[in-house]
Amino acid sequence: MTVGQRRPLVAGNWKMNGVRASAAELGKIVQGSDALPKVDLLICPPATLVMMFVSAAHGSRVAIGGQDCHAKPVGAFTGDISAEMLADAGASAVIVGHSERRTYHAETDSMVRAKALAAWRAGLTAIVCIGETKTQRTAGQTLDVLGAQLSGSLPGAALAGGLVIAYEPVWAIGTGLTPTPADVAKVHDFIRERLIKRFGATGEEIRVLYGGSVKPANARELLGVANVDGALVGGASLKVADFLGIAAAYR
Repeated sequence: MTVGQRRPLVAGNWKMNGVRASAAELGKIVQGSDALPKVDLLICPPATLVMMFVSAAHGSRVAIGGQDCHAKPVGAFTGDISAEMLADAGASAVIVGHSERRTYHAETDSMVRAKALAAWRAGLTAIVCIGETKTQRTAGQTLDVLGAQLSGSLPGAALAGGLVIAYEPVWAIGTGLTPTPADVAKVHDFIRERLIKRFGATGEEIRVLYGGSVKPANARELLGVANVDGALVGGASLKVADFLGIAAAYR
């Protein structure tokens, strides 16, 4: 399978932002999506808005996902949300293993793997995040760190439609700093090789997104790199013009 056969995906992670009035912004994204037929679009709002956003985006080209899920389907886990609950609300995907979850909630690779399995159990696409810190990058450990995260965070078998990898260098998230296209190419080539080694031909079909200070000004350059199949967008996804501008790299 060639890169061109993997349909690109631009996903917006709204993090802890958004209230009911934010549906107006989603409406503008839905309107703009008609001009972007070559790319899949996904918005992952806070859990409080998932059901509302699913209703607002119904019948459009914009899918709605969750930002995290618990590994168990039910139980005494105050404050947590299961993958089944997200699916019941109409979500089609869920982000797992984001660096902010790994850092602030001490999530391990094995926990991320369990959440990915939970996503599949509920019929959701698991967007598994990996990435190195600035200290690890400076120490020349980037590929070692990513290799370990891939080994520990991914289930033993995969269906291409049920798994997306998002490479987000931690040092680039929200900082305005971005790796060079050559750096991104090196990492994404490495990820692709690992996916093929682990999953065989399926590894060629799994989409690998880049994330970390992606904006309209650099989107075309970054998303044009081989083995980059789209973007996981943070802060810029809260601004309609920026999010659609990034997706417009696939016009």
